[in-house]
Amino acid sequence: MRLVSFIVDERQAVGVVADNIIIELEGAKSLKALLSNGTDALQATVEAKGREGHRYSLEEVTLLPVIPDPDKIICIGLNYRAHQVESGFEAPKYPPVFTRFANSQVGSLQPLVVPKVSEDFDYEGELAVVIGKRGRHIPVAAATDYIAGYSCYNDGSLRDYQWHTSQFGPGKNFVATGGFGPWLVTPDEAGDPDDMTLVTRLNGRVVQQSPVSDLIFSIPEIIAYCSTFTELVPGDVIVTGTPSGVGAYHQPPLWMKDGDMVEVEISGVGILRNPVIAE
Repeated sequence: MRLVSFIVDERQAVGVVADNIIIELEGAKSLKALLSNGTDALQATVEAKGREGHRYSLEEVTLLPVIPDPDKIICIGLNYRAHQVESGFEAPKYPPVFTRFANSQVGSLQPLVVPKVSEDFDYEGELAVVIGKRGRHIPVAAATDYIAGYSCYNDGSLRDYQWHTSQFGPGKNFVATGGFGPWLVTPDEAGDPDDMTLVTRLNGRVVQQSPVSDLIFSIPEIIAYCSTFTELVPGDVIVTGTPSGVGAYHQPPLWMKDGDMVEVEISGVGILRNPVIAE
């Protein structure tokens, strides 16, 4: 199933998507709260509420990031082989981890903002994993049991700020520079990530295209590693890395700018679309 966070009539809501119609799960506080109740409770809520909830077209609502208020957004760098090669860095021994703040992301169809202080605004199409249950020291073999679902992510990056120091944080956390959506797709519907293909388009031009199976560290390996240094909880987001083709390595560099449209499409998941505007 596909689950979505949105605003309608100036209030936040949660819904299930069927045939591009959102059916509101009335009474649900947030998608994170629903996930906290467990998979069986989530399924029961969808079955009970999904028959009677208000229905909206996608055009009638404002889509929010899939999880608007995650406890953690954990991002993995240099995790596609071809991207690691194009960057000139050695293959990492461990997953390179950095974090994003919740206010750095917006939902699908909402604008990404080029800040006043930089024009070096790069796209990074990525597969996001949403955690569905609490865990610490999770074995690789059990890691998929902790996945609530998948979504598309654009890890928008201000490259000059990213490279001010060896710490990526500033370049990854400008307000409204990352896209997250359009919805969460549960594993039974999304299928095996190794069978997915990720495509990023800028103004209709394909700028990134890769099988997700090109990951250096697999999704179970990432989950297991992250659970060694922090407790993963429902609603946590793990952004698994970007393929080759980022704008920084084009000649000349290909930055997102005011008036652009950027899309991240992942087979089995959906299409995240964001216009780009100037601050």
